[in-house]
Amino acid sequence: MTIRVAELDDIKQIQFVRNSVTENTLSNPNLVTDEDCAEFITKRGKGWVCEIDNEIIGFSIVDIKDKNVWALFLRPDFEKQGIGRKLHDIMLDWYFEQTKTNIWLGTSPKTRAEKFYNKAGWTEIGTHGKGEIKFEMTYENWEKYCRQHHI
Repeated sequence: MTIRVAELDDIKQIQFVRNSVTENTLSNPNLVTDEDCAEFITKRGKGWVCEIDNEIIGFSIVDIKDKNVWALFLRPDFEKQGIGRKLHDIMLDWYFEQTKTNIWLGTSPKTRAEKFYNKAGWTEIGTHGKGEIKFEMTYENWEKYCRQHHI
């Protein structure tokens, strides 16, 4: 298993992973274009992929411009193995190296993602979009979480 910075050549596999999920699915896969992915990993922020045998099985992308997690997804057959946590932690470490400004994300309620973010130290601060839960992470809470979990 390898985690590395996402590149433009990864977009086709990133899109495959994004469209393979069973929770937080896109109502229309065309809503997130290859051009969107390219912009987020090269101009607006940064992304990471997890590969096994040269096949991308998960990815995370952070948007430094709007200060939010744009994406964190795994293929369903690779869940519950700690891969999402590693992608999450690398992404937040990088984000807080760039800025100490709070970061936010939205996710559907009553999902594994909601439980994941609660367990990872995010604070629920309201709603976002079409009924999503809005979470926030502060630099201070991230530092505290890292100390407690020896990251």
